[in-house]
Amino acid sequence: MLEQLGRSWWVLVVRGVLAILLGVIAFSQPGMTLTALVWLWGAYAFADGALAVVASVRARGQHRRWGMLLLGGISGIAAGIIAFAWPGITALMLVYLIAAWAIVTGVLEIAAAVRLRQMIEGEWLLGLSGVLSIVLGAIVLAQPGAGLLAWVWAIGAYALLSGVVLLALALRSRRLGQPGKGKTERQTGLAA
Repeated sequence: MLEQLGRSWWVLVVRGVLAILLGVIAFSQPGMTLTALVWLWGAYAFADGALAVVASVRARGQHRRWGMLLLGGISGIAAGIIAFAWPGITALMLVYLIAAWAIVTGVLEIAAAVRLRQMIEGEWLLGLSGVLSIVLGAIVLAQPGAGLLAWVWAIGAYALLSGVVLLALALRSRRLGQPGKGKTERQTGLAA
């Protein structure tokens, strides 16, 4: 397996370069990156919805419950179409969904901290976590465009770091493909 990794080191180089390119594009063209992410999500929602519709038709033929499955499939198809037709609105709705999730999670964490205050020590940390979630949700609601940009930048940072790591791995793997540079020889101290 090490020899195979050594012979295909160039694949890691290609993956690393592509990841770095994605990172550069995410930072230099955040709008284009966001649109691509929304389209990818839209394609997933559409395909998932279409498969759910097919499953509902099969379930109906087998005299099983199929109505909710059909409704879910249709909504998935509709969500996919909306993502392609209005990517900006779709991206904004995803940010609002994240903000709502953060606020609801924060409220539930605070409620859990209040209920658990007699049972555990350090319940205030759970409450603090809830407050932070609510603050995050409120900030995202107040500045939804900044929330979108933050997601794109997070993806860009990940892609850049991942690309650098893949390139470093490729350089190390390249040595494995060279004769006399295998792991066994290095471990025994015979490699030059």
